[in-house]
Amino acid sequence: MSARVDRIRERLAAALAPLALDIEDESHRHAGHAGARDGRGHFRVRVVSAAFRGQLPLARHRAVYAALGELMHTDIHALAIDARAPEEA
Repeated sequence: MSARVDRIRERLAAALAPLALDIEDESHRHAGHAGARDGRGHFRVRVVSAAFRGQLPLARHRAVYAALGELMHTDIHALAIDARAPEEA
């Protein structure tokens, strides 16, 4: 597992106490892509957390972005998010 995936996992786990958390590094699929030239990666996350109960999708995405903080500027170029409450999983 890459160090970036580890950092993403640590941040999301600390902020959202997920019941399930899957992280996929899709950077290899974007080799040569203009956004990948600066060294940041492409990731897909699936997060199931009680913290998402009663939240609309935009609020859930904002919570994920907030949890990741500066990683969104230093390590992550693109992030696909599937954020669900436990009863939606």
